[in-house]
Amino acid sequence: MTEYDYPVVIPARWASTRFPGKVLHPISGRPMLAHVVDRARESGATRVIVASESTTVLEAARSFGVEGCLTSPAHASGTDRIGEVADRMGWDDETLVVNLQGDEPLMPGSLVEQCALLLARTSTASMATLGVALHARDDFSNPNIVKIVTDIRGHALYFSRAPIPFPRGDPGQAEGSSRVRGALRHVGLYAYRVGALRRLVREPPCELEQIERLEQLRALWIGIGIAVESARTIPGPSIDEPGDIARAEAWLDAGHLLSAGT
Repeated sequence: MTEYDYPVVIPARWASTRFPGKVLHPISGRPMLAHVVDRARESGATRVIVASESTTVLEAARSFGVEGCLTSPAHASGTDRIGEVADRMGWDDETLVVNLQGDEPLMPGSLVEQCALLLARTSTASMATLGVALHARDDFSNPNIVKIVTDIRGHALYFSRAPIPFPRGDPGQAEGSSRVRGALRHVGLYAYRVGALRRLVREPPCELEQIERLEQLRALWIGIGIAVESARTIPGPSIDEPGDIARAEAWLDAGHLLSAGT
């Protein structure tokens, strides 16, 4: 258990554009959402809530023994969905909540806890997230892998799909060296203080967010500090499209995670 209380909210949209119904698609014989719920429970969270626009998803969540909260189908992001949950639950602005996405069945519970603890001990930030070291030049160049650079305090300076910081004058890195300095690969996990969450969902998308298609840039744009720490373990792959299911099953079969339901 952790040294303080925090809820985990799992935004679980049924109407995924690329993979409709993916949150209930089976992985190794169990619905994806069941695995995500396991990860939340393993974190030591005192409360787990599944937020969805679909009653089918919420019925499944309740069958897994957690709360369900019906939220608007108009939400553009999981952050918006969690904002609605916070208001429904009447949480005060200092409440700390973790966003564990419904398509992250292989996110270790230990990282959920690490992210929550990071924010709890960081008074100069109102959000927290994690990153992992970048070793492969291909990953550094891949626009589907989001990079983070931080300041001296370990707070996010910028997130980008581009290679940042650009290695000008470092031909070894620029030409394929395994050395990638100055950046982390972002792990899609967030903790928020509810006051900052409410502020974030009230604001319209900013220009940088629209250019990069990265919602977290809105937080930086409006001055919300984001604490960043290196993840203590490597998370498994998230599920974006049907082809990712086999990769997730292979990851489980290799013993990286033992599901609470097996």
